[in-house]
Parts: sequence; C-alpha cells; structure tokens
Amino acid sequence: MVLSEIILMNKPSFGVRLDVRGHLFGVSPLIVAACALTSILCQRSEAAHRINDVVFAHVYSKPLYLDLVLPDNVDKEKPPLVVFIHGGSWSAMTRRDNAVIVPWLADHGFAVATIDYRLAPDAIFPSQVHDCKGAIRWLRAHAEDYGYDASRVGVAGESAGGHLAVMLGVTGGIEELEGDVGGNLDRSSRVQAVVDYYGPMDFILRSQNQPEKTEKPGSPVHLLLGQPVNKDQDLARFASPAFHVTEDDAPLLIFQGDKDNKVLPDQSERIVDEYRKRNLDVTLEIVRGGGHGSTKEVSYSTPEIHEKVVEFLNAYLR
Repeated sequence: MVLSEIILMNKPSFGVRLDVRGHLFGVSPLIVAACALTSILCQRSEAAHRINDVVFAHVYSKPLYLDLVLPDNVDKEKPPLVVFIHGGSWSAMTRRDNAVIVPWLADHGFAVATIDYRLAPDAIFPSQVHDCKGAIRWLRAHAEDYGYDASRVGVAGESAGGHLAVMLGVTGGIEELEGDVGGNLDRSSRVQAVVDYYGPMDFILRSQNQPEKTEKPGSPVHLLLGQPVNKDQDLARFASPAFHVTEDDAPLLIFQGDKDNKVLPDQSERIVDEYRKRNLDVTLEIVRGGGHGSTKEVSYSTPEIHEKVVEFLNAYLR
C-alpha cells in the first residue's frame, strides 16, 4: 500500500517544510517479525532487558505500574529515557496496549518506560496528568537504580496518550497539574521532547465539529472531564494542550492521518499553530490515507516513521 507524501512542517532546528513522496509499506504493529523483512529499524533486540510490573505510586491504596525495556548497552553507557503513554479514550487499555514505541526503540539505544494512569470515569481530569507526572518524577528518582539517563526525558503517546504526552510537554510548572502522585516532589516532571500520534489538542474546537465526542454522556471527553464541554468551557480549556503553550515548551513531533475521523486533523493543526506563534520547534507529519491507528493498509509503525522518531529523539535527548 502506498501512503504517498509525508509533510514536515515548520521546525527551525530539526527540519524545513518539504514533501517526501515514496512507498511506505503497511506493517502490522502486532507482527514484529514482519518488520525484519523490510528494515532493521523494526527489529526487536533479543538482548533488550524487560522489567515488568514496577509500582511507581499508590493512589487510594491502588498501585500504579510501569514496565521498563532497557537496551543491551545499559551497562556500558546510560541511555536516554523515553516514556510511552497508552491511548484508549482515557477510559480503557493499559501500558501494554498499542505501544508503537516499544520495544523497537530500545534497539536504537533508548530506555523505554510504559506507564499506567487512572482511567475515567473512576478518575476524572486532572488525575491522568497527575499520574503521568508522578511517573516522570519516579523515573528520575530511580534512574541510578536502572542505569538510564533521566536528565533529559522524552515522552510519546497515541490518541488519548498523545493528549497526555503533549500536556506533559506544555504544562511544566503549573501547580494545579503537578499533583503529588508517587511523591518525589523534589524531582522535575518536565520533559524535553514529545512525540504525539493523533492526539486531541483542543476540546473547545472538538465540541464544535465533533460534539459526539465531547457532549454525549459516555463519550470520551465527557468521561474525562466528568461533564460535557459546554457545561464548563474553562475546564475544557484547562484540559486542552493548545491553551497551555508557552515559549519554554518541549519540541514536538506529530503524526496525523489525513483520513482520521476519530480525532480530526485540525486538532494537530491547532497545536502546530500555537507552537508557530511562539517560534517553537514543531514538526507535523501528515500520513496520507492514515486513519486513527494502524491498519493493514496504512501503518504508523513503518521503517520510515521509525526513522523519523529516532532522528527527532536523538536531536533532543542526546
């Protein structure tokens, strides 16, 4: 399947606007072995060391877990750390679902953590942000225990996880969003690079052109906020990354399918506009024919996309 052009937009220190036309072959993220047929970029290292079920916090006596994948060079040098946040409409899935970052990124010398967070409707915003920031602080506090370098941390996520990843990138120092989950309050929750796969960025805009996602009881944003957007637009703005962008925010790489009908492309364009206003580093890659997540026809786990992620993370974490 030909995806055709990928568009890189307005990133002063990482790239310029250009069109890249080429053949991107769909690769199922569930069949890692198939990736080996196309590129070593997709291969999983047998030497990578996985550490599962690490408790990073207790909230109301309930544990929150993370998993670690450490590259085979962890004993020789401290690898940079990338944290992956799962999707699932803020109400489903776990750290072991839809992780497009793991484990192939370990083959490129990165330590990778996949984290859980409290799910709606049992926990509403900003609980999810508090949990993610608590995980970042915990990972920094325990860097020496596991051998990675947490002085510069990247974060990535899909869909709802993309929203949370960008929230981490643009809300450093906002007290109401820090929380105290997991303790380690002497550690920073700021991140130095963000990779977003088709995450929603502006709930006000989304309520205008996708009200079924924001106003209807049981819809994703309604569950996250505990109410419809139109009931409290100030809350909706506070939960939207696009309204938090300031001049000191982390560089941002976005992958967005132009056929995504669950999170519309204008959500990615919205955060790009805010970054551009402040001359921040942002790259938007439009995947032609891409929907919301990988399919047999169009995948977000191709060698070409992997290569762009590695290039971006190398630029800001090494």
